[in-house]
Amino acid sequence: MELELELFAGLAERARASRVRVSGLSEGLSVPEFKAELARRYPHWGSLEHVAVVIGTEYAGAQARILSGQVIALLPPVSGG
Repeated sequence: MELELELFAGLAERARASRVRVSGLSEGLSVPEFKAELARRYPHWGSLEHVAVVIGTEYAGAQARILSGQVIALLPPVSGG
């Protein structure tokens, strides 16, 4: 499966890109499985534990499935001052 990821905030900085194309993923991964696979492939992104996953325009819960062709956004927690 191939996906386009949109990265934001510190995650985009660590990846040095705001968009990343990922291929070779298994179809129908759950959100936790998806995050674990990304962490394995891109350890320099840091922990994805608290990163929100957005599928299209909807926040995805742990039971959501990642399907081919979806646009996925990864939103790390942002602290303000």
